[in-house]
Order: sequence, then structure tokens, then C-alpha cells
Amino acid sequence: MIVVGGEALIDLVPAARPPGALLPRPGGGPYNTALALGRLGAEVAFCSRVSADGFGESLLAGLRAAGVDLSLVQRGPEPTTLAVPSLAPDGSASYGFYVEGTADRLFTLPPALPDSVRALALGTCSLVLEPGASAYEALLRRESRRGLLTLLDPNIRPALIADPVAYRARFLTRLLPCASVLKLSEEDAAWLGGRVSDWLAAGPSAVVLTRGAAGLTVWTRDGEEHTVAARAVAVADTIGAGDTVNAALLHRLSAAADGAGDRPDVDWPTVDWPDVLSYAAHAAALTCTRPGAEPPYASELGP
Repeated sequence: MIVVGGEALIDLVPAARPPGALLPRPGGGPYNTALALGRLGAEVAFCSRVSADGFGESLLAGLRAAGVDLSLVQRGPEPTTLAVPSLAPDGSASYGFYVEGTADRLFTLPPALPDSVRALALGTCSLVLEPGASAYEALLRRESRRGLLTLLDPNIRPALIADPVAYRARFLTRLLPCASVLKLSEEDAAWLGGRVSDWLAAGPSAVVLTRGAAGLTVWTRDGEEHTVAARAVAVADTIGAGDTVNAALLHRLSAAADGAGDRPDVDWPTVDWPDVLSYAAHAAALTCTRPGAEPPYASELGP
């Protein structure tokens, strides 16, 4: 099983009609990653705190329909976080947030994850908003020590980071040492600063960079570097594309951990990175063809 931890929220996406209207859509980086994994056929559980309001019920219904295990979800009476994406002409999105007093930021550390768990993914707002951010960090540190494959997606939202210097230091010294894979966008990399070699030295076995229309690149601690091209598609928007990349990476990489014991980490020398990246690029491209975060199903990707 793969566990995805982090926020579930509602994206208020601009609608085609009437002008100025906003359409509520399920979202949040971790939520989208869990949804994408379920649609890809992975055994996946979502680990978060979700509101008991109508939005929260809708969010859980979407995960349930994708076959996502909800046994690790905490519930609360607080409202659901809202995000308002603004779309550029090329379909890229920036975000504003309504986060005060919302349910997902009150997440608390759960008991140790079951022995059937092979991988853990964390990212986005859940790494920033306290007190939940400290609980997610504790989860990452604890499960990393137990040998899980861990994927970290910072998915930087500058509007939520009150102290950029402190966040960058925490990222480098407390989060990266617990990550097996760092996945980030070019925008994330520019905001964080530093070099790939610095990030690899801090802990991860691999760094995967998403580069929009230029494709995806991976660098490994063993000195490998591979790039695959993006698939040319008609872009509706890019909402959820990076989250779909997370899911595709986890789906392929967790398979490389099978058969290695109760708490297997990946046998990195056996990973076929061009295949992994090509699969991720295909899945992300399909997501970009649809408004909002609508990741593809396994049947759409072929064998």
C-alpha cells in the first residue's frame, strides 16, 4: 500500500460561463495524488484531517469512488480549506488560499503505519501550515526511519510561507534527509534556491524536476541523469499535473520495492528511469487536457 498524507481542499476554478463564475472542484496536492494513484490501480490510503462539512463529504466521496482507503482520515467540525487558482494564458495556475481555522491544518500524528505500507508521500500546504505541518514532518521522519520509500513534493505556495528563510532551512535540514525522492517543478527549484547536487547530498536517492513543455529530468545519487520529453497535447489547464506525476512515480517506483521485506526501500540500481519518467509524462499530459485536477485512469495509459 502507498500512503499519501496532506491536505484536501476545494479549488474554486474559473468557469467558462457565465463570466466571472467559479466552479468548486476537489483539490489539494496530496488529495490529487491519492486520487490519481487510485485511478491508476494502486493500493492507496489517504492520511489527513478532513472537514465534516459538505465540501469534506464531497472530497471523501471522490476518493472513495477511486478506491482510496480512508481508514487513516481524521475528521473535524472545522471548515474546508478553499483555494482560488488564477489561470495564465498558457493554462498555468497561481493560487490564493482561505486557510484560517480549517480542518486539514489540525492534523495530528497517527499511530505507526501498517506493515503493508511500502511508500509515503507528503507535500504542499501540509508542509507549511501549523500545527499540522509539524505532525506531518514527524510522520515523515518516523516512517523514513522504518525504511519506507518516501516522496517529498514541496509544491511551493509563496502566499502561505510567512518566513521563506526559515522554510528553506527546514526543507534542507529536516525534510530532505527523510526523503527517498524529491520531486519539484522549475518554479519550486527557483524559489528554494540551491543546486541538485546540494539536494542529493542532503538525503534523497533521486531528484525529479518537472519542466512543463520541456518534459521531466531525473538526477540520481549514483550519477545518472535522464530526460524525457513532454507529450504534445491541447492544454485546458495544468491544475493537478504535478500531482499526477507524483502518483505515476510512486506507482512505478513502489513496484521496485516489492519482495524486499516488510519495510522495503527501493532497489535503486534496478529502476528503469526512462520508463518511469515516460509513464509520468503521459499521465500528466492527459491531466492537462481536462479542466481542473482530473487525473487519468490506468486504461487510458495502456500497458
